[in-house]
Amino acid sequence: MKITFLGTSAMLPTKERNTSSILLNYKTENILVDCGEGTQRQLRKIDISPTKITRILITHWHGDHVLGLPGLLQSIAKLDPNKEIEIYGPYNTKKFVDNILHSFNFDDKIKLKVHEIHSNGIFLDKEDFCISAIEAKHTTKCLAYSFLEKDRRKVNVSYTKKFGLINHPILGKLQKGETITYEGKKITPKQGTTLIPGKKITFILDTTTTKDLEIFAKNSDLLISEATYTNDLKQKALEYKHMTSTQAAQIAKKSHSKKLVLTHFSQRNKTTKDILTQAKKVFKNTKCAEDFLELQV
Repeated sequence: MKITFLGTSAMLPTKERNTSSILLNYKTENILVDCGEGTQRQLRKIDISPTKITRILITHWHGDHVLGLPGLLQSIAKLDPNKEIEIYGPYNTKKFVDNILHSFNFDDKIKLKVHEIHSNGIFLDKEDFCISAIEAKHTTKCLAYSFLEKDRRKVNVSYTKKFGLINHPILGKLQKGETITYEGKKITPKQGTTLIPGKKITFILDTTTTKDLEIFAKNSDLLISEATYTNDLKQKALEYKHMTSTQAAQIAKKSHSKKLVLTHFSQRNKTTKDILTQAKKVFKNTKCAEDFLELQV
């Protein structure tokens, strides 16, 4: 799994930071979390064609998180008319996508599947991974997302080779957790495989802090969270339903996450030095994202 931060600013882009967008690459999936203005240009800068995007997760429909969608969808329609994109988001996502497609001369046809998420929990369950959502507390309908790679089994070759079983189709059943019989010998998954726990990445953007988010982010290998304000602006964060760096760090600590990466910084922050210092006092394994930061998970 690889995470690339395409935009790390809050409401306004700056010279150094684009507005919010994060790319998650997993096997054949390229999943965008939000699509702020200029996202497709950010993709070009890392040599990724818009047509490589498979799914788009929208946290909410404020402009700094979605103004890149019209251009991205138009480019995909032009470059690969047969490409199907799935878009997920909160209540009214279908209406907003329809508005985009009818707001200008969108001459090219595009294949879209638009899904509105109306309840907390898993909304996408695939063979290798699942994605869940929970409602966040912002000034409009907003979701936090969690990407969970499913546990997988690796064949314990040092054990199976005792039976002369090294490369055989039957090993696929063993990897699926089934007990197999080979030349009269029974081999259980516990004996013949090693269980490798899947990785969990949680995205918390544009919300005030809540207990539910701590539970939602539990045991994340990587927690990506907004940190719009420094601690001296705690009241402003509460007013606009955002978080301070310390509040984000508290969620990381209470959720027992392994690593915290902060993003969505207000343009008033010329550097992230104070944000990082404040967060590290609560949760040591914290990093502030920059545009084009790449992380292997």
